[in-house]
Amino acid sequence: MISKLLFAACLVFPVAAMAADENAQASQQQKKAACTKEASEKKLTGDERKKFMADCTKTDSAATGGTERKLTAQQQKMGACSKEAGDKKLTGDERRHFMSTCLKS
Repeated sequence: MISKLLFAACLVFPVAAMAADENAQASQQQKKAACTKEASEKKLTGDERKKFMADCTKTDSAATGGTERKLTAQQQKMGACSKEAGDKKLTGDERRHFMSTCLKS
């Protein structure tokens, strides 16, 4: 009797794990699609887009449905510095230097 239960458990647990993995992959794909849409709406390109996508896909969006998310203080500061650099039309090394200095202050 116990051996039958163990055998059944050996069959059920891997199937359940695969189903959970598929759900996680689907959720990650939805999150990535939402982040891509948001990056496009913000007209982000290059390194800014890569950074945004990395941060966005790491953020837990389950509680907010993937559309709105709470930003950490560092993310808010990054956004403010990035906006200021954009307003000043900084690019390349000038932008990197400005961002570094801005984020340290």
